[in-house]
Amino acid sequence: MTRFPIDLSQPFYRTFPLPCPYLEGRMEQRVFTVLTGNDSAVLFDLLSRAGFRRSLDTVYQPSCPECKACIPVRILTREFAPGRSFRRVLRANRDLSAELLPARATREHYDLFSRYLKSRHGEGEMANMSWEDYLSFAEDTPTETFIAEFRLAAADGDSEENCALLAACIVDRLSDGLSAIYSFFDPAEERRGLGNFMLLWLVEKTASMGLSHVYPGYWIAGCQKMSYKTRFQPLEHLAKGGWKPFEWEEPPEEIASESIQE
Repeated sequence: MTRFPIDLSQPFYRTFPLPCPYLEGRMEQRVFTVLTGNDSAVLFDLLSRAGFRRSLDTVYQPSCPECKACIPVRILTREFAPGRSFRRVLRANRDLSAELLPARATREHYDLFSRYLKSRHGEGEMANMSWEDYLSFAEDTPTETFIAEFRLAAADGDSEENCALLAACIVDRLSDGLSAIYSFFDPAEERRGLGNFMLLWLVEKTASMGLSHVYPGYWIAGCQKMSYKTRFQPLEHLAKGGWKPFEWEEPPEEIASESIQE
């Protein structure tokens, strides 16, 4: 008999149908559960590797009766090598320093987060998040969570904390890798390709930690702003029978959509 390290009687729920935020004319439903109790971290890890994503203390998975466009994907960090366009992104950001810090919300983070949302997702439900909302978003977590900071590198005589914060990413630690929960950056620095740069940095950081995967969320068939994920090869997608190689025949030379949130 198989024994599981957690109580599998955890209740799951289904949301009411709502308009899909990614594909026009479609409706979205999700299956979700709220993580509570001593087993939360273990359950979260198992569900994350089974294609679920986290928001605060809730983990969810699309469950749309008439649509299967959302596909969980993960990057194989040990085999990844940046191509020519990604090397350009790395060169464009060589003046940045990066650090993975414990998840502690700051006003500096919130100001950047707010500017990003108003510029890129002004009509979205997150656009009016208050400081208290962001505080919960960053710190109300059932697992080991970090914030990756990306700052202009300190010049001679400057302290690191005085260097401008250009981008940040909320990151969860899993047993086999890192999960990019939400990233945001200075809209005035869009030319740098910061969304791609953050994901490139997470791939390298994950490999240096001896972990094998970065989980960037869902690839959504027919959604242009999710197409960038297919360029981080080798990539796997979750299918019946487990994780399998994801093959894509459209390697665009130009930099795709900047966002790495799902």
